[in-house]
Amino acid sequence: MMQANQGDGMVATSSETTTTEAPTEAEIELGSRLGDAMMGLGRQWAAVSSQLSKFGIDKTSMLLLGALKQIGPVRSNALAEAVYSDPSTISRQVAALVKDGLIERRADPADGRASLLAVTDKGRALLDARHRQRSRSLARMLAHWSLEDRERFVELLERFVVDHERNIPNFIEEHAALMAGSKGEN
Repeated sequence: MMQANQGDGMVATSSETTTTEAPTEAEIELGSRLGDAMMGLGRQWAAVSSQLSKFGIDKTSMLLLGALKQIGPVRSNALAEAVYSDPSTISRQVAALVKDGLIERRADPADGRASLLAVTDKGRALLDARHRQRSRSLARMLAHWSLEDRERFVELLERFVVDHERNIPNFIEEHAALMAGSKGEN
């Protein structure tokens, strides 16, 4: 069973298993519509992130800070793994977060030569404020939906996030194979 923390202590679970059967044409069409919707949402969030970055709110740094708050004090390689990245890729953001006082390095009690990354009180306060603001903004955005529709949408979206995370390795493998094959054709 997979679990995804929703950022507010709520956990969505899914015990469904991925089928190995080929999808039908109708299922492929739904997958296409879902993919298009996700791409649209991704573009919208990229636009928001771009605007907010002008005020010093970097999307990647916030992602790292949120993941670190969720998983607790960890080494940088564990943080990178939690966000599906490479430790060398996140090192610049980690350094900036340390410099800004949002995370701190602590000695690892299990290995004095290593350090753990932990969210500071300042970092926790920033995350909490951003979470409250995002929650208010999303609540206003969906205020014209019925309560029933909002609850059902959130339930299904939470379930989707759990299933999506569980399938990330397959998704990467399938798309990497496709890209490798398309490069070999040139």
